[in-house]
Amino acid sequence: MLEKIAIFILFLGPLVFFHELGHFLFARLFGVRVEVFSIGFGPKILKFKKGFTEYAISLIPLGGYVKMFGDDPLNSKDVPENLRRYSFVFKSKMARFWIVFGGPLANFILAFFIFFTLFVTGEKVPEIKMGNIEISSEFYKLGLRSGDVLKKVNENVISSPSDILLESDGKIRTLEVSRLGTPVIVNLDLTADEFFEKMAEYPPLLIKPVLKSAAGEYYGLSTDQSSIDWSTSLEELELSSGKIYLHKLSTQSVLENEPELDVSVPAVEFNHSGVSIHESVVNQNLFPVDLVVKSVNMNSPADKAGLKSGDIIKRVRGVTVLSFESLRKLVQDSDSSGVEVEVIRDGETLKKTIVPEVKTISGATVKLIGVYSSGMYVGGKYVNTEPLSFGHAVKKSFSRTIESIKKTLEGFKKLIFAETSFKNIGGPLAIGKVASDSFNTSMSYFFQLMALISVNLGVINLFPIPVLDGGHIMFIILEVVNGGPLSRRKLEIAQQFGLSLLLLLMVGALFNDFIRFL
Repeated sequence: MLEKIAIFILFLGPLVFFHELGHFLFARLFGVRVEVFSIGFGPKILKFKKGFTEYAISLIPLGGYVKMFGDDPLNSKDVPENLRRYSFVFKSKMARFWIVFGGPLANFILAFFIFFTLFVTGEKVPEIKMGNIEISSEFYKLGLRSGDVLKKVNENVISSPSDILLESDGKIRTLEVSRLGTPVIVNLDLTADEFFEKMAEYPPLLIKPVLKSAAGEYYGLSTDQSSIDWSTSLEELELSSGKIYLHKLSTQSVLENEPELDVSVPAVEFNHSGVSIHESVVNQNLFPVDLVVKSVNMNSPADKAGLKSGDIIKRVRGVTVLSFESLRKLVQDSDSSGVEVEVIRDGETLKKTIVPEVKTISGATVKLIGVYSSGMYVGGKYVNTEPLSFGHAVKKSFSRTIESIKKTLEGFKKLIFAETSFKNIGGPLAIGKVASDSFNTSMSYFFQLMALISVNLGVINLFPIPVLDGGHIMFIILEVVNGGPLSRRKLEIAQQFGLSLLLLLMVGALFNDFIRFL
């Protein structure tokens, strides 16, 4: 937990700092005194004063603020005549505009700088790999296959999932993928949003080609007669046009999650012609390791029905189970009154009736039986992207920043017109989670996410909502239209409305966080 909090502060701190620095620098440029420069809200835990400004780090790391001298338009008359040249409200409209706009502008500049640094130095990122794509799925019909590594979208090189949206100009016409090392062009006719949403249904959880026999022995599959490439998944072997070999494995090594060949037993050719490799292994009384029960929750439906660690799940509701994912679907589609499950234990087939536990998770009704899979998954590979020249990096960074702003605006447009659900909006917990996940996946992903959130922060602050930067800019524009400052009453009403709306949005985002994570 402490690690995640530290990552969250490391992630959000620079975004807040640069936003407030933008306000600070423009304020000083136009001669406005800055009384407080704070990172964070609430009680100050560290502070020092230099000149007229107190610099502070405050307890709540969810934002920051720059307090300028004479910045309250409702009390402007209280500013002494001889000090008005240092006051925010007595500066020209153009000066006030740039002071207010300086915060969002700094966020856009920070995003540009992060993109530029990543492009000019090259990135170390995990491959963008597809998960298990079933034959009946739409992706399969479009030409994508399990284990495909995405390389280009519309002939533009991509290095992260966010690039799919940012490099596609809204429509994906072609994908270039690497399939078992061979480049393949897939023609599509999907919007970037449609593709991204469907892609999320296929997380890259591909299992190692480890099998367990009904007798309890372990085997591995490979295209090599003398060894096994553990970076090639069982699903990817489906795509192999050559011979596949069955290798005997050391039982102890599999139990220790480090499968090794039993060199005393020679490999034999494995016949899988005519049907899928999953069907082939099950037809030959061999079962993918993810169908082996690793553990059973105490007092869970599976525990009450008598399932044990080491059991092989063979059939559910009379249907042969080919993977742990298909087990989930069969249970989910079952009658809540009871599910008949066939398992293999010590070479014997047993029938159990399990009554699933029905729960509501994130608004969805799910049926759970309380078993964990012994699945061993293929680890993702990391690749180094080619560094760009200085000029190309500048051009691409500028383009990426502008495209990020457009995508952010499109996202809020969809939210306003109910084209997407408010439930998709996340608060501090959601940001903290994705920041922690990206940090533990790749530093490039971490900084890419920081750049995208910096853009989001800049755009959100420009919304014409009183108490946000965009609200202050709106007041300046209204001053021009009105021929002078707005009345005290109008300003009070606007500020109360803006604060109420902002609090409502914050409460909604926090509520979504609690629903997701608690």
